Amino acid sequence: MSRNVVVTGMGAVTPLGASVAEFWDGLTAGRCAIEKRDYSADRFSLNVPVAPVDGLEARIKNLGVQLMRADRFSQLAALAAEEAVAQSGLEFDDALSARTACIIGTGIGGQSTFDEGYVSMLCRERRPHPLTILKLIPNAAASHLTIKYGVKGPSFAVSSACATGAHALGVTAELIKSGAADAGIAGASEAILCYGALEAWRAMHILADETCRPFSKNRNGLVIGEGAGVFILEEEEHAKKRGAEIICRLSGFGMNADGKDMINPDVNGAAGAMKMALKDIDIADPKSVYVNAHGTGTLLNDPTETKAIRDVFGAGADDLAVSSTKSMHGHLLGAAGGVESIAAILALKNGVVPPTVNYDEPDPECDLDYVPNKAKERDIAVALSNSFAFGGLNAVIAFEKL
Repeated sequence: MSRNVVVTGMGAVTPLGASVAEFWDGLTAGRCAIEKRDYSADRFSLNVPVAPVDGLEARIKNLGVQLMRADRFSQLAALAAEEAVAQSGLEFDDALSARTACIIGTGIGGQSTFDEGYVSMLCRERRPHPLTILKLIPNAAASHLTIKYGVKGPSFAVSSACATGAHALGVTAELIKSGAADAGIAGASEAILCYGALEAWRAMHILADETCRPFSKNRNGLVIGEGAGVFILEEEEHAKKRGAEIICRLSGFGMNADGKDMINPDVNGAAGAMKMALKDIDIADPKSVYVNAHGTGTLLNDPTETKAIRDVFGAGADDLAVSSTKSMHGHLLGAAGGVESIAAILALKNGVVPPTVNYDEPDPECDLDYVPNKAKERDIAVALSNSFAFGGLNAVIAFEKL
């Protein structure tokens, strides 16, 4: 008997808003949360465009002592999980606890803890905080959530750069399909807005000067943001039996590796992952498909992704709605696939496609409908979320309306 996977809860902490509703309002309004900020560490300072999340202090205090002492990436994951669990209505009793997975990924982990530890040692001649290791390890967020909810099923972190969030969702869905779990807390979190990390990203010469302009001819780089996207996934019959409100079905997952280059994306790898995600889905009309593109705003990614989409959909690519919400909330790195999957699902559910803002000038190499600058209504039956990472790792999630 086939085991289908459905979404019954979602939680978001993003630069556009620290809830799913606020995030969606920001997306559909085309609001850009990117701004320039100063980051410093003792005698070092840096001013770059970023997409931060503000105003969480009171909510973090309410998470309890253990999470108050955690790194910010764990705190953001916990806040997003609270919203997702509340929406799902799941109660993790003894039987379900053992049958619930908890897969929370991060591209980098406790970077602010790393930064503070090294500054303390090298600039202030102080020893690191005693909890440094527990704060910075990539599995910290997943472990904190197992403790918070008493979850005792398969639990670990996924770390695959910008594909992390999609990998976390896909792996959790596969655990449920295989019968290893009946439910899962799945998603990803990232919080690296600190001097050392931003200086390292700047050294790659891929950060935008002012803002992120995906698919626009005058694009010149990405903007780093922070945030978390967390889901409750369930086996469909399990969700129906308890009377849960089902948001959509997670119908496809594709993942592969380019096997070619650490930085330069490959058309065949990206197209292959999309084809895998769509292999069990019957698309009657390309006009009913929304692609939440990886769309980083870099010179290499955007035309490569455009070619990959055309490879997958052929002549039907001209009828697709494609947009990059990174133009509004920045690149959330490991958390991107989680947060952008929420955007894809909400487009599916609400029949509104969020725009690609900051789009100024068409590029002949980027020739799809990128929903420039203004959201539009569209009846969506299938939504894809693309995530293509440094190292040539590709992950794509496909969602279907029920």
